Amino acid sequence: MIKKITLLLLLIPFLLFANITVGAEHSREYLPLLKGKNVALVVNQSSLVYGEHLVDTLLAQKINVVKIFAPEHGFRGKADAGQHLKNGLDTQTGLPIVSLYGKHKKPTHADLKNIDVLLFDIQDVGVRFYTYLSTLHYIMEAGAENNIEVIVLDRPNPNGARIEGEVLNLKYKSFVGMHPVPILYGMTIGEYALMINGEGWLKGHKKANLKVVKLGNYRHDAYYALEVKPSPNLPNDLSVYLYPSLAFFEGTTFSAGRGTLQQFQLYGSPYYTKKAFSFTPISREGAKHPKHQNKKCYGVDLSFEAIDAYGGINLNYLLDAYKHYPYKNKFFLKSRFIDKLAGSANLRKQVLAGKSAKQIKKSWQKGLNKFKKVRQNYLLYP
Repeated sequence: MIKKITLLLLLIPFLLFANITVGAEHSREYLPLLKGKNVALVVNQSSLVYGEHLVDTLLAQKINVVKIFAPEHGFRGKADAGQHLKNGLDTQTGLPIVSLYGKHKKPTHADLKNIDVLLFDIQDVGVRFYTYLSTLHYIMEAGAENNIEVIVLDRPNPNGARIEGEVLNLKYKSFVGMHPVPILYGMTIGEYALMINGEGWLKGHKKANLKVVKLGNYRHDAYYALEVKPSPNLPNDLSVYLYPSLAFFEGTTFSAGRGTLQQFQLYGSPYYTKKAFSFTPISREGAKHPKHQNKKCYGVDLSFEAIDAYGGINLNYLLDAYKHYPYKNKFFLKSRFIDKLAGSANLRKQVLAGKSAKQIKKSWQKGLNKFKKVRQNYLLYP
């Protein structure tokens, strides 16, 4: 009997998933705020309401949607990471699309002419270096500077059960990390927006006129399966859960699976030959020029791993790869991109020094304890 009760308690967060409702589904709460106003949407392929795109839903409700701002990967979510997209028109609705990437990460005053409301609805994955957080920051900043209301339709964080990783040192601030938060911060995109505002992280410490439309029946430890892939190289739930661990390989000579059908579910290199498993990255949608394109890479296949929503960051993948890589002075890229991903130079130096995963994680604790106190001020859900 005790075993059955224990099992039920463990399953409660997973059972709750069936009843979670996203902010976009709470239309009675936000439609009155949009009536009679010129609305600009910040959306991508994840902005669905009962399987229909938010753009189509709002147009059907006679909301005056006048513009779409598209984040990295574009409005339909098919572009490469880092690809600079051109502005254009949505072929289905005729609405103008403004790309928020490259040198144009923040809407200009001209972009926002005659806009009354900025409506943000993008699925996040709860990882600091996932760039939609930076897009949110710039949307809020532009709203604050131009006296335009910002409404965030909240969505669950699939990595919401863990708070882990080094807190970003602002000397390493970039588009893959703008705020002093850990890699896994355990907040929804709506809670994160409240923190950006409340902590004065916008330029000039301005405050956005912000409203968050909350989730229904959500808690941070609830399992949440994504309705659509949030970006081209996160094709399934397993990739989302492995992303905080395998993304470190983006700062090394190793491939993390871009150019395969198991992106962020495997890793390897042409010179990691002691491994029996192999894969060959090729040019694909979302990865036109992947690392080690058309070269056979030897490595580790994690695509058959069980999904673990509570797994957090596994440093053993990175440490094992470095330990067995024959050209250690070429393991980390010369660009030191690993430092931007990790939040400082510490991780790179710890790997080079032969530190264990346990030692590295221990070095995070002081910053994590401080962050948890800040985070507590902005939580909307248990």
